[in-house]
Amino acid sequence: MSRIVRAAAIQITPVFGDDGLGTARKVCQAIRDAAEKGVKLAVFPETFVPYYPYFSFIQPAFRFGGEHLELYERAVVIPGPVTDMVAEAARDTGMVVVLGVNERDFGTLYNTQIIFDATGQILLKRRKITPTYHERMVWGQGDGSGLKVVESAVGRIGALACWEHYNPLARYALMTQHEEIHCAQFPGSLVGQVFADQMEVTIRHHALEAGCFVVNATGWLTDEQIAEIAGNPALEGPLRGGCFTAIVSPEGKLLGTPLTQGEGMVIADLDFALITKRKRMMDCVGHYARPELLSLLQDRRPAQTVHYTGEGAQDPTLADAAEVAP
Repeated sequence: MSRIVRAAAIQITPVFGDDGLGTARKVCQAIRDAAEKGVKLAVFPETFVPYYPYFSFIQPAFRFGGEHLELYERAVVIPGPVTDMVAEAARDTGMVVVLGVNERDFGTLYNTQIIFDATGQILLKRRKITPTYHERMVWGQGDGSGLKVVESAVGRIGALACWEHYNPLARYALMTQHEEIHCAQFPGSLVGQVFADQMEVTIRHHALEAGCFVVNATGWLTDEQIAEIAGNPALEGPLRGGCFTAIVSPEGKLLGTPLTQGEGMVIADLDFALITKRKRMMDCVGHYARPELLSLLQDRRPAQTVHYTGEGAQDPTLADAAEVAP
């Protein structure tokens, strides 16, 4: 029997210069606005709370120490006030929410994706496995423990951030877990039109290859915000364009009109019968796979800086060791 889920890819602007909670409040209001339209799944942009570190793209590392420290002060601790706010909004509306945040774990920041179930429970907290280019000066690296698909109120959900979609083995790890909805997040307002063009190709290809829906959200900066971040008209160009908020079917078709400018939502009804229709033709982790020729080894053990031995000690990595044993 067919199952239909209404999803929203949300493109809005962050809030700068406050205590770090302003953007989270906008997220919660957007969740409630989407609920009024019957939405059951909402996806927000990459590291949207408190904001994506745009400064690191246009400034050399030795100059952005101050902005980096400010991001530390406003970053999200999990669990904490931001996750409590979003969990409450998800629970009140009965909505599954996928949110990108700058996570602070003591002395390191991470590009983190959080999946909240319709009950408000955090189903998954995963960290971008390899920050891209300028981002490596801002965030630490994630590990394989987050490359998971989770069962949610709207179906099996997987998530990747930005150029993780150019790591085919990371995408395949999620495909093997039979994701039904893939939640993609990009920063938006970056690089220019070529970034949006590449993004469209990327998410449509993943939908076709995985045989799943893709809900992709990008952020948006106003002219005033661009001027504030750049501090120099000559640096404003790299902070324009690059927005492509969209929803794609398992057949690679755009559902609705993508959003490339301004704030708003792309809303579509996801008919799960299309997943079976696509996979009947090509299931790359089933009848179209050749595991005797090609296979993937995934290490799901969380990265640890210390391993405990001795009487009364427990190594937290041992519980997952069986998952990666040859």
